[in-house]
Amino acid sequence: MLRTYDWQTNRLVPVETPDAEQNGVTPVWTDLINPTPEENAHAEKLLGVQVPSRDEMEEIELSARLYHEDGAEFMTITALANLDTDAPAKTPVTFILKDQALVTVRYVEPKPFRAFLVRSQRPGVVSASTGELTMLGIVEAIVDRLADTLERAGNEIDAISAGIFRNQASTVSKKTRNLQSVIERIGRQGDLLTMVRESLVSITRLAAYHAALEEGNRPANRESRQRTKLIQRDVASLAEHAAFMSNKINFLLDATLGLINLEQNQIIKIFSVAAVVFLPPTLVASNYGMNFDFMPELHWLLGYPFAITLMVISAVVPFLYFKGRGWL
Repeated sequence: MLRTYDWQTNRLVPVETPDAEQNGVTPVWTDLINPTPEENAHAEKLLGVQVPSRDEMEEIELSARLYHEDGAEFMTITALANLDTDAPAKTPVTFILKDQALVTVRYVEPKPFRAFLVRSQRPGVVSASTGELTMLGIVEAIVDRLADTLERAGNEIDAISAGIFRNQASTVSKKTRNLQSVIERIGRQGDLLTMVRESLVSITRLAAYHAALEEGNRPANRESRQRTKLIQRDVASLAEHAAFMSNKINFLLDATLGLINLEQNQIIKIFSVAAVVFLPPTLVASNYGMNFDFMPELHWLLGYPFAITLMVISAVVPFLYFKGRGWL
């Protein structure tokens, strides 16, 4: 899908796809969503550059994600999609900036793009008069989305912490099941934070690369320079917060595993104590269960009550001793 937008009447409006050969008109923003080869060819003809393929966009080398070619900046970041579901996903998004015209290449439609379009189509809400400002606006929307994601993740982590340290389960089995479900929730939040941090790192590199080109190759207008610095500050603060939350996730995981080990040790301790408590009665019963011809208590009238009493005493004494020592 190919969409084009131009800056008219102080807002970004969709326009018909222009033919660069006929009138030389280059829209402010050309958006390629899961493009066909024909749409890629159109964008390449429009800017005179080669649009990277999806495999090239997914490469992790810095030189394959941030480079300058044919007078155009190629910048690829890792964006996140499906953040409102249980299966968030990473997706590469490429920005191609040339002569104040922007081409974006993506294969999903993250919410920040829709949010930016809604804002930019309201007169005077956001400035997107050039391709550079449009790119910065999209990146700002992505950063805002990541910030919202971190806020929700923080609330979920607080709920997990409360569930771990304020577990009111009535039985050991219920408490163990609760802790097992907590591990699953911790794992999901850990995966999400990892993806958020990866996305923030890619945005940091994009902002630094773009700022360096602004200083070295062409004069930057004041607005774009300020917005680039603002993006860098926001991303740095979010990265620190994401690192803090990752550390908290690791702490909660260690605490959960420790509590599960304690519960298991408690169960093993109960079995061990029970075995020790019932060992003396078993010894007494075994002694009087031997089939010898001459046993003094065998024909004794009080032999049976005596044996039962001896077994009870031999079980109660170790129990009281363990309880007195605080082992139960």
